[in-house]
Amino acid sequence: MKLGRLALLAAVLTSTVVLAGCSEQNRHEWKNLAMPDPASEQGEHIFTLWRWSWVAALITGGIVWGLMFYAMWRFRRRPGDPEVPVQTRYNLPLEIFYTIAPVVMVIVFFVHTVGTQNAVLDNDGKPDHTVYVVGQQWAWTFNYVNEGAVDSPNVWEAGTASYIPTLVLPVGETTEFQLRSPDVIHDFGVPGFLMKMDVIPGRENHYRITPTEVGDYRGKCYELCGVYHSRMLFNVKVVSPEDFDTYLEGLQEAGHTSDAPLTGGQNAYTQAGLDEPEGNTE
Repeated sequence: MKLGRLALLAAVLTSTVVLAGCSEQNRHEWKNLAMPDPASEQGEHIFTLWRWSWVAALITGGIVWGLMFYAMWRFRRRPGDPEVPVQTRYNLPLEIFYTIAPVVMVIVFFVHTVGTQNAVLDNDGKPDHTVYVVGQQWAWTFNYVNEGAVDSPNVWEAGTASYIPTLVLPVGETTEFQLRSPDVIHDFGVPGFLMKMDVIPGRENHYRITPTEVGDYRGKCYELCGVYHSRMLFNVKVVSPEDFDTYLEGLQEAGHTSDAPLTGGQNAYTQAGLDEPEGNTE
């Protein structure tokens, strides 16, 4: 008994030390069940699905644990019992419950997951902005496409092995990411937006984001894409629409312009078959 109490005390102390060492952001994510606060309209849908999935899992766990502990207590062997209690081979009502309940749960999870997927991948209407995202070995390039503006060329921001690029987005406006890769599979995502998607050579993936909070965020590649996967980082800055326009003007003045909507950046080769110019397009 004394050994058990010492083990429990050690576990409590260890948990206290670990939680005390967490940053304020980490502690907040624990409250969100390991999720950051959603900073996009699409992320709100994902966060809601995540939160209620945890609620359903905890309720299910509580029922199962309750039945287990009840059985251990109710049918335990008591002092003075002449023999081991009768071991029931089966319990038809309980087996029916254990068969039907998981099927119902899977159906409910499936319905809500499909609903969330349809909401976050809704492509109805024209987006306010389009950014061609090129993931290459090993950096990101962001191409801001000026639809309908003949006198405004496409502008871009490219990362290198020694430079982490910044993706600038306007708050409250919808931006569509057109994802392209000239080499291997990458995965483009921003944890704060709760959205990510594979960037696959030869395939035109895309999704939309509507940021809801002005601020600075971090983005990364979620796919182990090669030896320098750790370099596949980028910064995200959500600003006002006025500051966004000013940023695009600054890129144009700096000479970061191109006639084509895709600029691969340093040492990147475009993927043939996607209506892109072939060869090195720095």
